[in-house]
Amino acid sequence: MTIDLDLLIKAYASGIFPMADARDDPETFWVEPKVRAVIPLDNFRMSRSLRKTIRSDRFRVSADTAFAEIIAVCAEQAGDRRETWINAEIEEAFNQLHALGHAHSIECWLPDEESGEEKLVGGLYGLAIGGAFCGESMFSRSRDASKVALAWLVARLKVGGFPLLDCQFMTDHLASLGAIEVSQEAYLDALKRVRGYVPSSVLAIRSPIRSSGASAGAELGFAAGAGVAAGAEASGKVSFGALDALLARLEEDVRGAVGSSASSGGSSSPGKLIAQLLTQTS
Repeated sequence: MTIDLDLLIKAYASGIFPMADARDDPETFWVEPKVRAVIPLDNFRMSRSLRKTIRSDRFRVSADTAFAEIIAVCAEQAGDRRETWINAEIEEAFNQLHALGHAHSIECWLPDEESGEEKLVGGLYGLAIGGAFCGESMFSRSRDASKVALAWLVARLKVGGFPLLDCQFMTDHLASLGAIEVSQEAYLDALKRVRGYVPSSVLAIRSPIRSSGASAGAELGFAAGAGVAAGAEASGKVSFGALDALLARLEEDVRGAVGSSASSGGSSSPGKLIAQLLTQTS
């Protein structure tokens, strides 16, 4: 049995998401928490050591290149959890949503010490609903890998014009990175304001619920337009892939600088660019 994708999109657009009691549990239930964890994008907290790790480009970070593997690892049992809430039904539904352009992943890679080939050591995945990104789960098999993945996600959302990053439930890990708790009422109010944003790519499924133009949102850390890339609010469009254009331009600049024996100056690596984006505020 598979979750109806249209129902799933409508649920997220209404502040509701699916969970299971265990990996092998065939039953899926719907959750609407009284309190939500969100990360205000301009308040992402980078420790000095995390900033150094990001700037060093220790990990190669990619997006949407290993979605199925990311969600499969997130669904596995691990040392710090005996069960996970991602059952086969949820996993299959999100793989379908990824194929349709709704769900996205961030991946962190490191060379294997024995083979030298890259291996997946961390990452996260989530769902885009208009201008909201609903983070689902993350994992780390190398120190700071999940933190780096989240940092890259925040930078990607800022560049792409996403005003809202939902993390569902608060954890110590998220709190250390700047997550705050807000009431479900405040979350829904903010979600109404941004879910009417239309992604720049054409999607096969859209929620019929339109933005109501509700006026709150200060509790979530953004006023109208805060954390939104230039022009995004005016056009009503967001783009998960906008960061890729910046990274491609950076690569071209670096190649040109090397070819002309000139100094590239400024942000000369992906990590330095990400660190710079995360220290900028709107």
